[in-house]
Amino acid sequence: EYGSDPRQVLDVYTPAQQSARPPVVVFFYGGSWKGGNRGEYRFVADALTRRGYITVLPDYRVYPEHRFPAFVEDGAQAVRWALDHVEEIGGDPRRVYLMGHSAGAHIAAMIALDRRYLANAGVPAGSFAGTIALAGPYAFYPSRTASVAPVFAHLDNEDLARPVTFVDGSEPPFLLLHGEEDTTVFTSNTTELAAALEEAGGRVTHKFYPDIGHFKILLTLASPLPSYAPVLNDIAAFIDANPPARQE
Repeated sequence: EYGSDPRQVLDVYTPAQQSARPPVVVFFYGGSWKGGNRGEYRFVADALTRRGYITVLPDYRVYPEHRFPAFVEDGAQAVRWALDHVEEIGGDPRRVYLMGHSAGAHIAAMIALDRRYLANAGVPAGSFAGTIALAGPYAFYPSRTASVAPVFAHLDNEDLARPVTFVDGSEPPFLLLHGEEDTTVFTSNTTELAAALEEAGGRVTHKFYPDIGHFKILLTLASPLPSYAPVLNDIAAFIDANPPARQE
């Protein structure tokens, strides 16, 4: 448990053969901020632990019982839990990464870019090493997407829910991955966020995979599907190449 709500719970997966203090990845799944269950994403944890990374997989509060920003606040609290318990679970406190797919990528990006969420959770600036985001809606306008508009309908200013709004160039590195055939979350979201990060002087790597759609990009992590696209290899290269976080 990382909170008192029934959905404020998480699982921790560790490599079968763990090196001393490996990186930790906190993964947020998608589901249009309306549902999902961490148990359904064990295949993500299996893929990451095979590469030697500890994986933290939280559930979070969802619509209709809760609306934005409840799920982002939960994400920040889950990150705090990971940081508070990182030595207990055997991880490197300076190599904690945020990761998400679809709505989960939005959560990870909001946490990384709007620093108020981690600050409100009691997490010091510079506490995580980077963000890995797959097929996320970083630049969308919620009111223009009927299927999710109610999740954000109470907002007077939609920009509060748009990660791209909060880019300032000082954020830890980003890895943005997207399938070219994604018809659920348009690739323009990745293009716009990458451009904003680059223009602000931030560190970003972005990559598009041909013949890959919205869900297939995540399913490539499940064995034996990685042959479809080198998503896991690209994630591992990003984690292994980045220096530890400069904690303040």
